[in-house]
Amino acid sequence: MITLNQVTKSFRLGPSWSQVLSPIDLQIEKGSFMSIMGPSGSGKSTLMNILGCLDKPTTGQYVLDGEKIDRQTPRQLAQIRNKKIGFVFQQFHLLPRQSAWRNVELPLIYSGMKKKERKERAFAALAKVGLADRVHYKPTSLSGGQKQRVAIARAIVNSPSLILADEPTGALDTKTSEAIIRLLRELNQAGTTVVIITHENEVAAQTDRVVYVRDGKINDAAS
Repeated sequence: MITLNQVTKSFRLGPSWSQVLSPIDLQIEKGSFMSIMGPSGSGKSTLMNILGCLDKPTTGQYVLDGEKIDRQTPRQLAQIRNKKIGFVFQQFHLLPRQSAWRNVELPLIYSGMKKKERKERAFAALAKVGLADRVHYKPTSLSGGQKQRVAIARAIVNSPSLILADEPTGALDTKTSEAIIRLLRELNQAGTTVVIITHENEVAAQTDRVVYVRDGKINDAAS
């Protein structure tokens, strides 16, 4: 599903360049349930941004579902993100004045779907994550775990082939964190590729594969 071939990423710092990712080779098979680990400043967030089509590599090739991502225009990248990738973040990124279903329907608005179908799809996604009775609640009336479930519903409402979860349990207590990881596992078992970016060993231990990033390099990968 995903192939990175000699991918690098550099940023200009004044008159010089700083290389954040050294040449990286990585393959992620369709249906994987894996985690990417690394300390702060290791390059794991930069790698996630490239995997999520939020940024492009400086050099090298990124292929997602047969498409060469490094050659896409910004508009094409936006379309790929909308259709193929669902994002889950540590801080949820929900609109506080909108109901749960209104938050979930946002990707469908961007894809041009009609209002009636958007609502049906949003309600179905919320039911899938166990929030059928919370569709009209605003984020301020939800617990941290429920907010993350809304974020996951938003991530899956377009039926993406890939979910990128960036520290999805970082703001949650242990019991709620375990429930969120179980939910991501269930989505994976239904066919979605799930990649979790985390610094927590307890989270990584629950995935089938762990890739370690340090100093911009993949130092180890285990299944």
